[in-house]
Amino acid sequence: MMHLGYYLLVGSLLSLSLPFLVSSQTCPGAGIPGLPGFPGYPGKDGRDGLRGEKGEPAESWNSHLGLRKGQKGEPGGMGIMGKRGQSGEPGNPGSTGTDGPPGEPGEPGVAGVQQKVAFSVARITDDNPPRASAIRFTKVITNVNNDYNTVTGHFRCRVAGTYYFVYHASLNNKLCILMKMDDTLLASFCDHRGSKRQVTSGGLAVYLSSDQEVWLETKDYRGMTGLKNGFSIFTGFLMQAH
Repeated sequence: MMHLGYYLLVGSLLSLSLPFLVSSQTCPGAGIPGLPGFPGYPGKDGRDGLRGEKGEPAESWNSHLGLRKGQKGEPGGMGIMGKRGQSGEPGNPGSTGTDGPPGEPGEPGVAGVQQKVAFSVARITDDNPPRASAIRFTKVITNVNNDYNTVTGHFRCRVAGTYYFVYHASLNNKLCILMKMDDTLLASFCDHRGSKRQVTSGGLAVYLSSDQEVWLETKDYRGMTGLKNGFSIFTGFLMQAH
């Protein structure tokens, strides 16, 4: 019985609403849709949310000893080489090493040639030499390589080295002799005893370069002679080549 009543109630409701549905679908007088409305004002803030749970405390890096040291990092790369520092003090000398092996024999040398320079010349005239001029010794006793010139009375050096020059003069009057080298006075020899015939001499060693010249020269007193029984002689020779 209850089910039957329910179905009757539903049927009644449908019969009442059907005319309204048909009229709404077939009504020709529906109007034009209106314009959209303006946005409304912003709404108020919502309520505060619920309080979250308490987080864990952060790790403290400060202490009564200052900042705490972190963990050791990885080693860095090699840096650029710095400037060279100052030199240190010299070290002590090292000990002497052992002797090395003997070297190979050298090439054969060239035999040296001994330089020979010597002359000895004589004046055999009884005439005194001219004043302030080179004394010419014209008679050759020894003249290796003709280094002494009998025309000029000069010796020209061909081999540089140390030479010794000496003269022995016969005189019948006062005599002063100058020994010169390239117009440079090397020595002066004077004998003022002119009362009788006698012999005087003088000599010295001197270094000569190549092409330098040496000769004897008169001054104010020129009493040199040259007789057969008393020659006046001028001699020079090389002692050591340099």
